[in-house]
Parts: sequence; C-alpha cells; structure tokens
Amino acid sequence: MHSNHRKLSVNRASLIHKIRYAARHPAKVAPHLRRTARDAWLRLVHRDHVAYYRAVMASDTARDPAAAVGSRSQERWLALGAMQFDYLKGHGLEPGHRLLDIGCGNLRAGWRFIDYLEPCHYYGIDISPDILISAKRTLTAYGLQAKLPHLTLTRDLTFDFLPDRHFDVVHAHSVFSHSPLHVIEECFAHVGRILAPGGFFDFTFDRTEGREHHVLREDFYYRTETLLTAADRHGLHGTFMTDWESLPHGQSKIRLTPA
Repeated sequence: MHSNHRKLSVNRASLIHKIRYAARHPAKVAPHLRRTARDAWLRLVHRDHVAYYRAVMASDTARDPAAAVGSRSQERWLALGAMQFDYLKGHGLEPGHRLLDIGCGNLRAGWRFIDYLEPCHYYGIDISPDILISAKRTLTAYGLQAKLPHLTLTRDLTFDFLPDRHFDVVHAHSVFSHSPLHVIEECFAHVGRILAPGGFFDFTFDRTEGREHHVLREDFYYRTETLLTAADRHGLHGTFMTDWESLPHGQSKIRLTPA
C-alpha cells in the first residue's frame, strides 16, 4: 500500500523524477528522447490536441498497431482485451445491449464485445484512420464480419452524429489518459444525451494523488475528485470502481450514470 501511494504521488513531469528514472532505466532514455523530439515537431505542426494525438497514433501504428494501443506483445494485447471484456460483462454488459466503444483502437477488447453482442450492437469510434484500418484487419482475422459492427472515424467527442438515448453502455479505455481536461469535459457534456435509460459510461484514467500533470501532451494524470467534479457539472454521477484497482492494470476506473 505504501509503495502504491508513493507511485500515485509521483510527478512524472518533474525534472527530478526524469533524472531518477533515467538512472534506474538507462535503456529507456533513447526512446524517450525520440518521443520528445517527435512531440516538439507534432506540437509545432498541430495546435489542436485531437489533431496532435491523431498524428501520434499514425506514427505509433506505422511501427506496431498493438503497441499503439499500449500492448507490447500479442500476449499482453490479448490479456488486456480479456480484462476489459470480463470486467464489463461482470458489471452489467448483456448481449442485447448497444455498446459505444470510444477509442476502440484495433479492437483489443472490441472483437470480444462484437462476438458477445447481438449483430449491429457494437459501435466503435476513433480519431485515427490508421488504427481503424488495423481494426478491420482484426475483425477479419476473428471472422466477425456477420456481426456488422460500426467502425467510425471521429474528430471530437460531441457524438453529434449519434441518436439520443441509444446506448446502454459507453466504454472508454485508455482514452482520457491521453486527453486534456477540456476534451474530457466535451465528452461529459454530450454523453448523457446518447445514454439510454439505465445506461452507464465506464472510463479509465491515469490517477494521481499528487499534483496533476502531463508528460509530452501524450499522458495525462488526474486526481479522482477532479473528474468526479467535472462529471457532476454536466449532470452525471460518478462512482470510483474500487474492485478494478485489484486487477493488473495501471489505470483506474470510474463509472458515470445520469444524476
């Protein structure tokens, strides 16, 4: 518990942390410098965060689609997808539900949702055309064409192209960990409209108990109360999912329901 609290208090953007981390992990210095150079260039070219992160995803996907969604091996890709699916299935997801998967990526968890849900009940959106092409390859690899899932490119989280009160479950895994607060609040401002009666919205985030910060505009760390307060401003009630904390995943999870 003590070591976990220490981890949650770390400011990864501080110079002292970077020096200490580099001393402990010298092999990671060169990759971080490459990311820093890429970040500087992409921030110069793309002032808007969504456009910036779309370019990050294009760069990462070109190297390795699995790594682009945070999985360093096929085994880890499968394990993280199974973790998301098993948790959601154990916490209310039913085959007849309609699911919106925000930041669906290359269907790490999505192919399991598609297989489980009734045809046409899965709707995946992402800001990256490159990762959506990879998602279609995953769909084909698992032979799920007959389920007719929707895979759609989006540039924001207003959901203006989606119908009112339509989705029983909205899911966003490793999306807000890469999002500044104004992007998260945009989602909170509009997700209530598309939730069906009795519906819920689950999302993960990188949690800190210290100072909120970001690393290279790619990884954002928030205090739980910041996100709960933001959700409340938009008429949503938040519950911190304590049982998720015991799973082998570095992020935390919140569930939102209309207040």
